[in-house]
Amino acid sequence: MARLAGPRGLRYLPAVSTSPLHNVALWTARRAALDGARPALRDAERALDYAALEARCARAAGWLAERGVRSGDRVALLLANRTAFLELVLGAARLGAIAVPLNTRLAVPELREQVDDCAPHVLCHEAALEAAVQRVCEAARRPPPVRLAVGGSPDAYEAALEGAAPRAVEPASPEDPMLLMYTSGTTGIPKGALLPHRKTLYNALNAQLFFELTARDCVLVPLPLFHSFGLKILALPALYAGAEVVLQPRFDADLVWRAVGERGATFFGGVPTQFRELHEALAAAPPGRYDLSRLRFLFTAGAAIPVDLVRAFEARGLVLKQGFGQTETSILCCLDDRDAVRKAGSVGRPVFHAELRIVRPASLEGPVAGWEDAAPGETGELVVRGPITMLGYWNRPDATAETLRDGWLRTGDLGFADEEGFVTLAGRSRDLYISGGENVYPAQVEAAYAEHPAIREIAVVGVPDPRWGEVGRAYVVLASGARLDAEALRRFGRERLAAFKVPREFVAVESLPRTVTGKVRKHALSRGERREPR
Repeated sequence: MARLAGPRGLRYLPAVSTSPLHNVALWTARRAALDGARPALRDAERALDYAALEARCARAAGWLAERGVRSGDRVALLLANRTAFLELVLGAARLGAIAVPLNTRLAVPELREQVDDCAPHVLCHEAALEAAVQRVCEAARRPPPVRLAVGGSPDAYEAALEGAAPRAVEPASPEDPMLLMYTSGTTGIPKGALLPHRKTLYNALNAQLFFELTARDCVLVPLPLFHSFGLKILALPALYAGAEVVLQPRFDADLVWRAVGERGATFFGGVPTQFRELHEALAAAPPGRYDLSRLRFLFTAGAAIPVDLVRAFEARGLVLKQGFGQTETSILCCLDDRDAVRKAGSVGRPVFHAELRIVRPASLEGPVAGWEDAAPGETGELVVRGPITMLGYWNRPDATAETLRDGWLRTGDLGFADEEGFVTLAGRSRDLYISGGENVYPAQVEAAYAEHPAIREIAVVGVPDPRWGEVGRAYVVLASGARLDAEALRRFGRERLAAFKVPREFVAVESLPRTVTGKVRKHALSRGERREPR
């Protein structure tokens, strides 16, 4: 079948047919018809059953259509965790439009870059961000023709819904774009990943299988919906299954545990740094403070989680399951409850609806036919193909061509598999540095030092060295009351690692710069330290 050109060289395969059945927005309509009174979505202001959610999504689509939104147009969402976020995502999908979640934590120049990149027809934003949005639009090359504030007093969004005529779900192809989500930018350059309807469907199917998700579940979402974890791994799969979604406006460990009991949550997801706070809150709470009786498990992804934290939750009778994915693929590997402790440190095995390979890096630059699979225990780059992959990067044909190779998506993540097929991450391919001709994977070094009692968090990067080419520099967040003793840390490392892997320098910092999903922004670390290295 011929390939069609997308925006500025983006290419994807069209489906053979179009149908409302392929449109993700049909999920709420079908759930409303099956059991409209079942609880669907709750935020700090309102609780919706599936009939009410479907009606609001249809009116959101109607309002967008009345403002000139058509198939392929972008609808930017600069919103907190509220029902309007999901209503507008599904409302845009009803029309064949593309929702573009924007990070509310970005600075005005960063938001302006993304608005210029995606050129939205509509920008829906928090009323509290009106001043920042005004500055963004004043600086943008082509400001959005339509803007709508959400959450004000009076609430312009609610007034818009009341006056809008509902719109039915338009036919769609599985390959039609549904979402444009900007990557977390651990390398400093966020890219817009264009995600089709079929990716959302198969991601929901993977989540349903792994989470054993049913309409009886209540899924708590303490992560922001503008990120793939909150939206694509937690919220949308729950709505596909007919479960209830409870949105938290912000992360707070005590509020999360209280919401678990008050709402009867059966599971929730968070990043490793949040689970550290969550465990500390549990440890400090008096007996009986939190009702966790309906909680089936906890789920973490976004970065590797320390093994000691998995075991600490197990000691409290709570299963902490590990997963792994990225914006371009969503869920990619999962570690289920029966292996959560036995294989702690692994991110599990590949999801059902995907094909995963670990390829020797030296062979990746050549044709796909010449790619060489790494042996068990050998580190390589993870590549994936199947219905969970993106269409490409918006306005980035070169980056798309580099990442998508004959149907395979290069994740840029390094890892290895054991004899049972369980995958352990070894870092990003760009994180790898070469010291004296030897490859050093920072994730392995960080895992070794995570066991040191004086270290709360650690991030290792390669820095230039006239003799060895590169050596390691470790940025360390010390445990309470600890002091930095670089020589003692070197001795600790030499007992556990090859000498060339032990960091040459140690830098004490108050905190590590992170993305919203907890990934360390190592490019930000390398731009400037807070204290002199030792």
